[in-house]
Amino acid sequence: MARKLIIFDWDGTVMDTVPKIVNTIRQVTTAHGLDPISDDVSKSIIGLSLEKAMATLFPEQQDNAADLALTYKRLYKEDTTPAVVFTGVEVLLAALKAEGYLLAVATGKSRVGLDNLLAQSGLSDYFSITKTADDAKSKPDPDMLQQILRELEVNPEQAIMIGDTAIDMQLANNANVPAVAVTFGAASAAQLEKYAPLAVCESYAQLQAFLLPEYVDAEFAQ
Repeated sequence: MARKLIIFDWDGTVMDTVPKIVNTIRQVTTAHGLDPISDDVSKSIIGLSLEKAMATLFPEQQDNAADLALTYKRLYKEDTTPAVVFTGVEVLLAALKAEGYLLAVATGKSRVGLDNLLAQSGLSDYFSITKTADDAKSKPDPDMLQQILRELEVNPEQAIMIGDTAIDMQLANNANVPAVAVTFGAASAAQLEKYAPLAVCESYAQLQAFLLPEYVDAEFAQ
């Protein structure tokens, strides 16, 4: 059955926000007097809804997860760590759109957070639908992808989920949607390969070669 829909995670897949997220979590531990956690542990929760992420990172603070989430939101806005769209994103989105694919976003960000970054990046018009942690159950529950598939009237096997974390791969598997992993975000190839993605890509050039093998664009060849 022909592919119709490409679904992108946001953090670490479309935009290089992982350093900003990790730095913000580091500031949350300081603000609340919590024991420091490693960057790798911080990266492991990227994709979860914010309160769930805080409860997972700080299990002894589960009753305070909402307060930790509020602190995170405030510090994230104040943090000056650069966050930019990965090189090649818009070229690929434009090519996929030109080939007739539907495009979507499935992210653990809040609706306000995603909308702000869509406006900042100028990528809003490429996506037919976007789903956030405010719209669906937290990843890796399949609800987010199931909503997208239902609203766009696409079967799971006609879609591909692209993500950079184990949580994204679990989300795709739980929704019976084939996945493609990228390694320029939060997780390594070894961490992602165990979920049997269709491909593991180290760059947008490789992702383009997998999704559109017959499409040639000079910007990808540079």
